[in-house]
Amino acid sequence: MKTDSWLNKRLDRMKEAGLYRQLRTINKQIVFSSNDYLGLAKDKRLISAARKTLDESGGGSSGSRLTTGNSEWHEKLEQRLADFKQTEAALLFSSGYLANIGVLSSLPEKGDVILSDQLNHASIIDGCRLSKADTVIYKHIDMNDLEVKLKETASYQRRFIVTDGVFSMDGTIAPLNKIMALAKSYQACVIVDDAHATGVLGEYGRGTSEYFGVMPDVVIGTLSKAIGSEGGFVAGSKVLIDFLVNHARTFMFQTAIPPASCAASYTALDIIEQSKEKRQQLRSQITQIKKGLEEMGFTVKGTVTPIIPVIVGDAQKAVAFAEKLQEKGIFAPAIRPPTVAIGECRIRLTVTTEHCSNEINYLLETFNLVGKELNIIK
Repeated sequence: MKTDSWLNKRLDRMKEAGLYRQLRTINKQIVFSSNDYLGLAKDKRLISAARKTLDESGGGSSGSRLTTGNSEWHEKLEQRLADFKQTEAALLFSSGYLANIGVLSSLPEKGDVILSDQLNHASIIDGCRLSKADTVIYKHIDMNDLEVKLKETASYQRRFIVTDGVFSMDGTIAPLNKIMALAKSYQACVIVDDAHATGVLGEYGRGTSEYFGVMPDVVIGTLSKAIGSEGGFVAGSKVLIDFLVNHARTFMFQTAIPPASCAASYTALDIIEQSKEKRQQLRSQITQIKKGLEEMGFTVKGTVTPIIPVIVGDAQKAVAFAEKLQEKGIFAPAIRPPTVAIGECRIRLTVTTEHCSNEINYLLETFNLVGKELNIIK
C-alpha cells in the first residue's frame, strides 16, 4: 500500500518515544490487569445461563434492536438493570463505549455546554467531540473549579456535567454527592459513567450512586467489568430511554448483543446483590497491596477501588518494568501517553477476588525486586 512508508515512519517515532503498543497473548501468567473484579467472567453460573440461552437463541442477535435484534432477553435484562440501578428504565448498548457516545452525541444540543472532568475516559471525550454542544474541561474532581466553570457557563441554554464514577487510570472516585449539590444549585444535568464502580461500590454493588446516596440524571455502565459479560447500558427515566431509542445512533444502527450475553449478565446481577462477602474480600486485598507498595517506597494512586496505579514516570522505564514483571510471570501492563499525561507513566494494577494470598504476596515480592533493580525504590 502506498501509505505503508508514511505509516512506518509514524510507528518508528512511537517506538523511539517508548509509546509503541503490541497485542500480547496471556499464557500461564498471574494477571493483575483484569477488570473482572468479582471473578464472574468464568463463574459456572454465568456460563450455564449463557450456554442454555445459546442453545435456544444461537450465537448472535441477527440485527439492531429496531429491526430483527430485539428479544425477550434484552427486555428482561433492561428491567433487571433498572431495578438494580433503582431507576425507571434502562437501555442496552453493545458496549459501554457506545453507550457513552450515544448519550453525549444525542442528548446535549447546539447551544448547550458539557462540563467534563479532566481525566474522563476516552469514550466520554469522543462523545463530547461528537456532540453539537460546547465542551469545557474542569480540573480532576476539583469542585471549586467545577463551580467556577458552572458560573462561567451561565449563558448557555443547558449545562451537562459528565464524569466517570471511578476513574480507570487513577482509581479515584468522583465526589458524586458534591457534584449533585452543585448541579442542583446551578440547574445542571449530571451524567455518570459507572463502568468501574458497578458491582464494586455500595452495599449491594450498585455503584457510586449507592456509595454516596444520590441519584444522577443519567447512569451509564458496562456489562464487561465486574458483571463479567459483554455490552453496555444506560439507566434513567422512561422519557430518557425513549429519547435514546429514537436519537442515539450507536443504539439505532448497532447490532444488538447476543441473548446469551443478556442471560449471563442477568445471572451476574443476582450474584452481585448477594455478594457482600466478595466486596469485603476485595477491599481487604486492595488495602494489603496498597499498604505493601507504599511501605516499599512506591508512589501509589487510587483510593478504595480495585484500580491501583503505581507511578513510574518515564515511559521507557515503565515499559521495562512491565517486561520484567512479565518475565517473572506477572501480567500488568505499562500505561503511557496519550492514556495518561507525560511524566505520569505507570504500572496499572487491578485486583480481583480470584487472586489468592500467595499470588498477592508474590506480586509484592516481585515489585520490590524490580523496583530496586530499576532504581525506582531504594
